[in-house]
Amino acid sequence: MVICKSAIIINNRRPLMKSRVTAQDIADQLGLSRNTVSKAFNGTGSISDETKDRILNKAIELGYRQYAYMDSKPLNDQIPISKEIALLTCNMPSPSHFGFHLLSTFEAVISKSGYRLAMYMVREDDIAAMNFPINFSPNTTSGLICMEMFSESYNQLICNLGLPTLFVDTCVMNPKSPLKADILLMESYNSVYSITKTLIDNNYKKIGFLGDKNHCLSFHERWLGYRNALIDYDLSYGEEFCILDKDSAPYSDSNWLSIRMKDLQQLPQAFICSNDYQAINAIRAIKRLGLSVPEDILIVGFDDSPESKIIEPHLTTVHIPNKEMGEIAANQLLSRIEAPESPFYTIHIQTQIKKRSSSGNIHFSEQ
Repeated sequence: MVICKSAIIINNRRPLMKSRVTAQDIADQLGLSRNTVSKAFNGTGSISDETKDRILNKAIELGYRQYAYMDSKPLNDQIPISKEIALLTCNMPSPSHFGFHLLSTFEAVISKSGYRLAMYMVREDDIAAMNFPINFSPNTTSGLICMEMFSESYNQLICNLGLPTLFVDTCVMNPKSPLKADILLMESYNSVYSITKTLIDNNYKKIGFLGDKNHCLSFHERWLGYRNALIDYDLSYGEEFCILDKDSAPYSDSNWLSIRMKDLQQLPQAFICSNDYQAINAIRAIKRLGLSVPEDILIVGFDDSPESKIIEPHLTTVHIPNKEMGEIAANQLLSRIEAPESPFYTIHIQTQIKKRSSSGNIHFSEQ
């Protein structure tokens, strides 16, 4: 059996290889504290996006253990790595993000077909100026995978390159201007509809949604599942139980979130949150109010992140099969490279509700 792994290239520079790299090594090279580096890896604390990007990029460059899959060299010369697929992303996935393991599987699959994965960070300045990242060259790129890219105008700019392109999640699109690309999504609508329906069946009528419903297409589909379940079960939809601030709001600040909860005319019996990150902060905010989960308010997240199993109470959530998504993403993009004129696909991957203690005694059936 031929085993082949390829290198991710950041801005066309090959990563340095170093054994037993520690968080302190990364901190020393960047002139930061070890505590700051640890917060970036764990997704905790208030760290600017720029600092987080510097830390995670340096981790890949040095071959830090959590990112080892991103910098391993070919183990066998029988499959030459001579073609490039580019990842464009505004936020490099941390180990807690579903995209982290997705990319690991994606890279493993494309390497078997002789492709290497090059990663390019898209900054806010790039989006504002409608520019591509420095050193990104469409002429040397066979295909694109785009992750955490939620600007409709910038995504249209990407599609206008005419390269085989796959978006893993995307922006909420204008139906009059669909993206000329394949789109891969985790199933969101049915799972949240089923969760909402089950809550209603158990006499929970005051249900809120927490998160920016227009942040991305998957968030929007989750919100639609929530809203339509209320309407279908003759509960008038209103936003009196919802916190729908734009994603520029400080959702990571549990104090801010507790204040927003106080501002609601009435607290809901349950919050359905756009993802686990929002749900975990919602639990912290509810505790700040002197209330308990699930005794006073039920909380449901989405993603099945590692933190969902650590937070107290453990978080009821929706599992995303990230490794399977990585394999499907790779095969779909490779197929698009081979047949660029075939119809575009929007693919939803089945998800699974994970019942834990944050939803009390409610039993959720498979949707």
